[in-house]
Amino acid sequence: MSVRSYGADPRTPGIATRGETVPTVPPAETAADAVAVSALLERGRTLATPVLREAVDRLAPPMDTVAAYHFGWIDAEGKPADGDGGKAVRPALALLSAQAAGRAPEVGVPGAVAVELVHNFSLLHDDLMDGDEQRRHRDTVWKVHGPAQAILVGDALFALANEVLLELGTVEAGRATRRLTRATRALIDGQAQDISYEHRDRVSVEECLEMEGNKTGALLACASSIGAVLGGADDATADTLEKYGYHLGLAFQAVDDLLGIWGDPEATGKQTWSDLRQRKKSLPVVAALAAGGPASERLGEMLAEDAKSSDFENFSEEEFAARAALIEEAGGREWTTQEARRQHTIAVEALESVRMPQEVRARFTALADFVVVRKR
Repeated sequence: MSVRSYGADPRTPGIATRGETVPTVPPAETAADAVAVSALLERGRTLATPVLREAVDRLAPPMDTVAAYHFGWIDAEGKPADGDGGKAVRPALALLSAQAAGRAPEVGVPGAVAVELVHNFSLLHDDLMDGDEQRRHRDTVWKVHGPAQAILVGDALFALANEVLLELGTVEAGRATRRLTRATRALIDGQAQDISYEHRDRVSVEECLEMEGNKTGALLACASSIGAVLGGADDATADTLEKYGYHLGLAFQAVDDLLGIWGDPEATGKQTWSDLRQRKKSLPVVAALAAGGPASERLGEMLAEDAKSSDFENFSEEEFAARAALIEEAGGREWTTQEARRQHTIAVEALESVRMPQEVRARFTALADFVVVRKR
C-alpha cells in the first residue's frame, strides 16, 4: 500500500497556540469508553502474556533473563517485578480481529504473541541504535546487559515470532506468517529510513509519512488482521483490516511524534525534547520546515547549524525549547495534530466495508480513539 495515495498537503499547516495541547480528536471520550478500552487492553495482556512467557522461556540463558527484564517481569537484579509492559494495543487488535472473522478471541492469541515478539525485537534494536537509555521508566536492555545481548535477544524474539505461528501447522498459520514477515521487512525498511533521515538537512512530508507507514503502520496493520487470518478470513477481509491498522499506525506515530517533542517525561518515560536531542526528522519538524515563513526559515538555519555542531550533546534545555517553539510557531505541531485526526478518520472509515458484529466494530473504533488521545 503506497502512502502517496493518502499523502497530506504540507503547504498550509495551521498555527497552534504556543504551549497549548491540541487534542487530535474531539474530547468526547466518556468514562464508559475509557473502561471499554481498558478492558480490551487488559484482555490482550491476560490472554497473550502466559503464551508470551512460555515462548521466552525457550530461550537459552542468559537471553531468557535479558528478555524477561525487557518485558518488565524481573528487575536488573533478576528479582520478580511488575514493570510496565507497554500499552498492549497490538495484542488487543489481534484478538479483536479474530472476532471480526466470527471466531473467539482466543483464536487470535498466537498472532497476538507473534506480533508482540516482533514489536519488542524492534524496540531492543531501536533503543541501541538510537542510544535511548530509558524505556518505560527504567534503563534499556543495552544499558543494563550490554549491546551484544540487546542484539541477540532481539534476533531471538524475531525467530520466536515465526516459530509460534508455524508450529500451529495449519494453512492459516502459513498465511499469517507471510503477512508477519512482510510487515517485519517493512518495519526494518522504516527504521533504516529513519536513521538515514537524521543525517539529511531536509526530508519531505511524503518521505516522512512513507517512513512512518513502514516503521509503525505495517506492524499495526498486521496486528489488525492476523487474528482474522488465523480464523480463516479471506484475503479481501484481511486486506481491509490491514488498511484500518495501517492508517491507525500513521495516527499512532503522529501522536508519538508530538509526544517526542512536547510529551511529559513523567508520562512518556523519556527525556524532555527526546526527538530533538536525536535530530529526528519527525512529522512536526518536516511539516514546519515545509511550511515556509520566518519561523520555518529560522528553524532550518538552526537545524543546519546543529548538524555541524561539535557541542550538540551539551545543548541546554533552553536551546531545545527554542527549537520546539520555532516548530510550533511554523505550524508543525498543529499540522501533525490534524494529520493524526485525518489518519484516524481513514482508519475508522475502512471498517465500513467489513461485515462484523456491531459490538466488534465499536471496539475497533474505541481503540482508534484511544490511540490518538493518549499521553504516553
